[in-house]
Amino acid sequence: MYTNVVLSIAGSDSGGGAGMQADLRTFMALKVHGCSAITCITAQNSLGVNTVQALQAKIVKSQIDTVFSDFKIKAVKTGMLLNEEIVLNVSKKLRGYSIPKIIDPVMVSRTGAKLIEKNAINAYKDSLFPQADVITPNILEASLLSEIRIENKQDIENAGLKLLEFGSNSVLIKGGGINKFKGKDFYIDKNGTTKWFKCDFINTTNTHGSGCTLSAAICGYLGLDLSVFESIGKATSFVNESLSKSYKIGSGPGPLGHHQNIDY
Repeated sequence: MYTNVVLSIAGSDSGGGAGMQADLRTFMALKVHGCSAITCITAQNSLGVNTVQALQAKIVKSQIDTVFSDFKIKAVKTGMLLNEEIVLNVSKKLRGYSIPKIIDPVMVSRTGAKLIEKNAINAYKDSLFPQADVITPNILEASLLSEIRIENKQDIENAGLKLLEFGSNSVLIKGGGINKFKGKDFYIDKNGTTKWFKCDFINTTNTHGSGCTLSAAICGYLGLDLSVFESIGKATSFVNESLSKSYKIGSGPGPLGHHQNIDY
């Protein structure tokens, strides 16, 4: 227990609901040891983000180097990378490690707020996506990256096919950004395998950090030596169960409840 080690490279959420805080809680729930490389610090609560400050790229690189120098990292995920310099430096560092990589392209929130500097988008496409075992955009991010207006099931499937052109082994588009696709995520890989992962809809507004939790859970299950496809299946179920245990602590959407009995 906890001897399998994984790494999250992501931003910090001072409200504790998303970002690195959600990642580490997810890792703990899955009984893997989670290491962290913080990319940026946010001042936020359940109502929104007030301030974002990126760390210097050399600090981000140092965290990654230090973790890898001592621990056998079995899988890595990225979250909020914010700017082009951080994206390119993280990409360069990860290129040296042949381990499963989950790239969560944190660019647009469910409410439509931009979470990344414009120049960083092409850096994702050119440098990070070609290394990814799976990328996990939400619907707004999938639309931004694919340049496809997403309104229906076919649009999502077309966007997934388009996103594969950036070089990742697979794509998982999270459907929660559109009401009729809540609980439905679309998977496609370069071998032509497609699947809609479906879970029972949980009627809650306490969904803060659900996207971070999904990519972290995929990373955690990969750290337990499951395949990408198996990891996604278990991760979607984990998120659904966490949503059923979500709770409200402020005036806005609350976080997921990550502590649950996991069947390994």
